[in-house]
Amino acid sequence: MCTTCGCGIGQTHINGKSMQLHQHSDKPLHYRPLKHSHAHAPNPMPADTDHSPNTIHFGTGIAGTHTPGMSQARMVKIERDILAKNDRYADENRQHLSEHGVFALNLVSSPGSGKTTLLVKTIEMLRGKLSITVIEGDQQTDHDAERIRATGVPAIQINTGKGCHLDAHMVGHAIQQLPILDNSLLFIENVGNLVCPSGFDLGEAHKVVILSVTEGEDKPLKYPDMFHAADLMILNKCDLLQHLTFDVELAIEYAHRIHPAMPVIQISATQGSGMQEWIDWIMSGCRSAATAKQDPKQFDSTFG
Repeated sequence: MCTTCGCGIGQTHINGKSMQLHQHSDKPLHYRPLKHSHAHAPNPMPADTDHSPNTIHFGTGIAGTHTPGMSQARMVKIERDILAKNDRYADENRQHLSEHGVFALNLVSSPGSGKTTLLVKTIEMLRGKLSITVIEGDQQTDHDAERIRATGVPAIQINTGKGCHLDAHMVGHAIQQLPILDNSLLFIENVGNLVCPSGFDLGEAHKVVILSVTEGEDKPLKYPDMFHAADLMILNKCDLLQHLTFDVELAIEYAHRIHPAMPVIQISATQGSGMQEWIDWIMSGCRSAATAKQDPKQFDSTFG
């Protein structure tokens, strides 16, 4: 079991084939290692964290969590060891992608936020403009990968079994199997979860967090690590606002408490509103990735 988040060992499948991705040697898959281009920020703490006597906190120690029978110091050491190994694989992924001018996005959200629908609509709007490949992450089934393949775009499914997130080693295996072209776009749709994916770098250029208006405005305060780790927030399903009491301004205010500089795009993936701003953001990133392919120093300044 992965001590960092409780993921099960030996449960992962890529396109239906079992992969023992947590049990591997320290040898790199196929890329050269690269020093991380950006630092990991400390876990954020929302300003209005409840300190009332009616709240029991198990996340206030140095480990930020609690495991029965294990000391905080031991948990910190285990987590650091796990994440350090993951970061080595993430660096290899990032180096490979940057050398080929591939702009990779890690889409993260809770289940049901509309990630796959957003991907399908995005692919339709980018048809003929970019080469696109997709890595889909779910605990079971290949339903989402089938929806992507129906658009004509290559997609590979990673089933994590009991695992609640993708890691860089899984993604590295998927990259090996995908026909990823130079100067292209790679979408990684993570397992629906606003907790564990925040701590695992996959080698992407950016994490994009998707919050739907059918969820609560306070999601950024409840799950601050994810919103702190993301470089863009998409507020999805805005066509439903007329039927809801969701406060858009409050949701954005809460997100900016956690990550003040994070841009927010309000969209409806089904109706198309706001989609062009999202497409423009992607196209800008793809141009930067293509430029970085020619000038590696530009990669650090663009994605660092």
